[in-house]
Amino acid sequence: MKNDEDLPDNVDWIEVAGKEKLATKNYVPGNSVYGEHLQKSSTHEFRIWDPYRSKLAACIINGMKNIPFTSGSTILYLGSSTGTTPSHVSDIVGKDGLLFCVEISSRVARDFIDNVVSFRNNIIPIIADAHNIDSYTSIFRNIDSVYCDISQPDQTDIAISNCKEFLSSGSKLLLVIKSRSIDTTKSPKSIYEQEMTKLESSGFDIDQMIDLHPFDKDHALIMATMR
Repeated sequence: MKNDEDLPDNVDWIEVAGKEKLATKNYVPGNSVYGEHLQKSSTHEFRIWDPYRSKLAACIINGMKNIPFTSGSTILYLGSSTGTTPSHVSDIVGKDGLLFCVEISSRVARDFIDNVVSFRNNIIPIIADAHNIDSYTSIFRNIDSVYCDISQPDQTDIAISNCKEFLSSGSKLLLVIKSRSIDTTKSPKSIYEQEMTKLESSGFDIDQMIDLHPFDKDHALIMATMR
């Protein structure tokens, strides 16, 4: 098995049909969110975490270390979509943790609520535009970290404004950069560097930048610490 020292809580490598697979301990045993394989050990049920369906899984497989999500964490998740990655983060934070999940599309949010939130009591859905921070009236805990996965040209600015509202010094931002959403005329590498420079000038220190190839083309994930 691969080294699991850098894995978040409730995440492990398990063997399926002779191959190592990333997986999370299922917070809702018996429940499969997106058709992922469930596998029981002697003490736990695991959900296979598909890196082609989840950028965070791709990031872990590609070597990101010290991801700040732990059992009991409270996370602001921007761009929850239909809930594939949030469901695995829900497994990680467990019964004492909480996810506040922001999604702008009411149609997508309905699917998220029906297929994920209704089974998991550690997720609070918020149907809102992530530009409009004042509309997050459901947040009732201090936020430990922000995860942002939004396809917008100003995705980094959205992440920065949310961090400045909800995080304190030393807290972490995990930001998915979709280079083609920002500028199709520049190389992905130059976009990543541009957005990291923007973060640094806005009060963040860059911890890591992980390219998500081959799981996602022209995508990277940046982990940064707020000063």
